Amino acid sequence: MLEREAIKWLREWRRKRDRKPLVLRGARQVGKTTLIKSFGKEFDVFLYFNLDVKEDLDIFREEKNISDLFELMLAVKGKPKKVSETLLFIDEIQNSSLAIKMLRYFYEEIPELCVVAAGSLLETLVNVNLSFPVGRVEYMALRPCSFREFLNAMGENALADMVKNVSVPMLLHEKVMSLFNKYVLVGGMPQAVAQYAESRDIVSLRNVYQSLLAGYMDDVEKYESKTIMRQILRLIITKGWTYAGERIVFGNFAESNYKSRDVAEAMRMLEKTMLMELVYPTTALNVPIMPDMKKRPKLMWLDTGLMNFAAGVQSELFGKTDVTDSWRGKQAEHIVGQELLAHNPMFLSARSFWVREDRNSQAELDYLYNHPLYGLFPIEVKSGHNAHLKSLHLFMTESKLGRAFRFWNSPYSEDEVAVKNQYSDCRFMLYNLPYYYAGEIETLIEKIYGML
Repeated sequence: MLEREAIKWLREWRRKRDRKPLVLRGARQVGKTTLIKSFGKEFDVFLYFNLDVKEDLDIFREEKNISDLFELMLAVKGKPKKVSETLLFIDEIQNSSLAIKMLRYFYEEIPELCVVAAGSLLETLVNVNLSFPVGRVEYMALRPCSFREFLNAMGENALADMVKNVSVPMLLHEKVMSLFNKYVLVGGMPQAVAQYAESRDIVSLRNVYQSLLAGYMDDVEKYESKTIMRQILRLIITKGWTYAGERIVFGNFAESNYKSRDVAEAMRMLEKTMLMELVYPTTALNVPIMPDMKKRPKLMWLDTGLMNFAAGVQSELFGKTDVTDSWRGKQAEHIVGQELLAHNPMFLSARSFWVREDRNSQAELDYLYNHPLYGLFPIEVKSGHNAHLKSLHLFMTESKLGRAFRFWNSPYSEDEVAVKNQYSDCRFMLYNLPYYYAGEIETLIEKIYGML
């Protein structure tokens, strides 16, 4: 079975003194149900209710006293009463507004009971009457498998530990990069990772990707009643993958005739399902980083492997020793962005990039990473041997920050960079990092500051 590191977050949640019912959020098929079922094995009693099943949904047909409801749940599943060692998991909770309402009373009246809820966000969004009790629940995001999880699935546990500790020796760099290239091709969707780990055949994953895309499309057809919105959602899910990593305009998206307002509404709906993200630029040079919602955003999808398949570029990548140097470098930027979020359980985490769009000064920096303790770190992603860093130099000159990251396909190295132009000059440390360290950025930062 594919082990997810998110189970560690669940264990931390379980130990919290003021624990609230947990709402697990994530795109369809990122492994929410499998994760909680695995977590349930750590309890004496595991109560699982799938509200797609009529018998389970019937439990929530009528409002009941919370104690009576819990007793009924135990009786229906034939489980003993042992509240402090019980995990209650309500799956597909969007099918019952009453079940959502009852989360509040589980928190207030049976706080020792561990309660987790999950569901399909698209279905929740199209029903505006559904809302979770404010202040009575907490949230956790589950995303596709990280590179480290991919390594563990492939049986490369020792390499996974080296990546986690940012300690891959030079001798093993080529091997880890080769595995990272496979990860870019396969992606992090759990079913794809598990099947590839067993078969080692990328072609065999075709049915997995097709099934995932069909599931997203089925959601649109089933739950969106407005014809125009259904058509736009279908367009985005069908053609939007080819715009991954690009700055987009909403009006006439993908050579359509749809209006900007309608396309923006559809994309924000998909964004809330965590299927994609609109990454807006900032012009800020220091914290706080405020996105400029008037500027064109970048379109980023949840998974690079699925993106490669849906965009029809997988065949271009077969046999390449460095897949991140393909498709105009889109894979490199996209997979780094994916890894930046891979180990973050926060639902509202968002990425950001920097732009300068003055008439006589155009620049764009791939990402800005804001560490809660050590502040802002600019990130440039350069595939292959492209060493031009003009945008980074401009940013560092104006921000006066002392450190920056560049992700590339070569081993770890450090450079002291001096930049001088007609306006200013600066010196900063540039940390050149192999792509496979992108998911370990917090460890990298802590190691850097630990060496001071």
